Amino acid sequence: MQWACISFPRLALDDVLRQRSDGAVPLVLFEGVGSRARVCAANAAARHHGLRAGQSLTAARALHPRVNAIEHDAAAVERCHDFLAAWAYRYSSQVCRTFPQTLLLEVRASFRLFGGWPALQAELRNDLVALGFEHRIAAAPNPHAALVLAGARDGCAIEDEAHLMDALGTLPVECSGLDAACAESLQRMGLRRLRQLFALPRAELGKRIGIQAMLHLDRLRGAVVTALDFYRPPDTFDQRIELPFNTGSHESLLFPLRRLLRDFSAFLAGRDGGAQRFTLAFEHERGTPTEISIGLLAPERDPELLFAIVRARLDRARLRAPVCGLRLVADELPAFTPARRDLFDTRPQQAVTWEALRERLHARLGEHAAHGLALHPDHRPERAWRVQGIDPSRGTGLSRGTHLARARDTDGFVPLPPRPTWLLARPIPLREHVTRILAGPERIESGWWDGADMRRDYYVIETASHQRAWAFRPAGEDGPFMLQGWFA
Repeated sequence: MQWACISFPRLALDDVLRQRSDGAVPLVLFEGVGSRARVCAANAAARHHGLRAGQSLTAARALHPRVNAIEHDAAAVERCHDFLAAWAYRYSSQVCRTFPQTLLLEVRASFRLFGGWPALQAELRNDLVALGFEHRIAAAPNPHAALVLAGARDGCAIEDEAHLMDALGTLPVECSGLDAACAESLQRMGLRRLRQLFALPRAELGKRIGIQAMLHLDRLRGAVVTALDFYRPPDTFDQRIELPFNTGSHESLLFPLRRLLRDFSAFLAGRDGGAQRFTLAFEHERGTPTEISIGLLAPERDPELLFAIVRARLDRARLRAPVCGLRLVADELPAFTPARRDLFDTRPQQAVTWEALRERLHARLGEHAAHGLALHPDHRPERAWRVQGIDPSRGTGLSRGTHLARARDTDGFVPLPPRPTWLLARPIPLREHVTRILAGPERIESGWWDGADMRRDYYVIETASHQRAWAFRPAGEDGPFMLQGWFA
């Protein structure tokens, strides 16, 4: 087996910073109340002013009176840890979040899918940078060794036991994962590196450092296997972002919305699913939240597509009060089926896919504004089609004229003559001069049973502007043409 450890050295701070657009403003996290409040983390802008972890909050404010001080939220950090475990589930079915601010993944089974450890490590790092988390990654044959190496040597990758012992042997005792008292005691004995501990007689060393420390060393070397509790992603997504200030501006909501939807997309990718329906709640200081229900025609998980849809819906929404927080809830997470693509896709980079266009129209114009077309068994052109809901697997359907061109005679399944791609809703007099008749006449006689009887001779004609039209005259007459549609 091969285990990867991802360590998050400033998880609590990253969880706060990634939700804010003012990252250059000095910010600290603190714990405690009143005079006992202490800084537990500071961003780069705060450290530039001399603020650091361990200071009293009073001292930090004396150094920089306008520092943004936020109370450390342990529950929020746990929720963030759970979210990262759900994200990591995309890369391994064995994800462990037992250790704080750390994830362990068994990755050997994923090498064939991602192309080996270097490619997989690059994917992990790219995702974490996009999500906004500082991280350290290491790989080793057992999870405890990977855990220790991630804290000491970012990027270290050990593939076999022999090289593992060499890598562990060079580690300082204080970086080995032993508790601080034990490490200090060993240093007073002159034991600085793990290789010195490994060379000592086991029984004598055990008497000095105790059973728990010896068990830890055995786990590092892989001599003892420890059962791990593996994570399973939930069947629902429920995440909230608290805004740093109340706002009634739609533009101010775009940054936290984009972050929330990126997290949602990462969660969906981790469980190889999509979302077809979810709810966005815009929380206010008083009263019930303003809710927007998003319904998609097919399961999706692309963050940019979801953002475009939500932004279109937000532009049409009216917020009754300033917003203090955002919450996204999705209870239905169906399986995700990627859109079918040709092997040689000739679409330009800036072209919008049909799936994206369909969802944007649906969000901007409303649920009933965009619809599909279906065939109806009737020879009369105006009645040969019907409006229907959009089928996600087939799109909106063909144009009216194309539907008619693909119709079949109900008796003998004989293909009809060519039909125009643009069929008018109702015939109108043809105003242009006809230069020649290209095809026809084709007689259509139908409708005697419902009182809308018609007898027409249809022609394919060319006009003076070199356009091809589909037009008709009453059967057996030579009067002016009525325009039914245009050919592309």
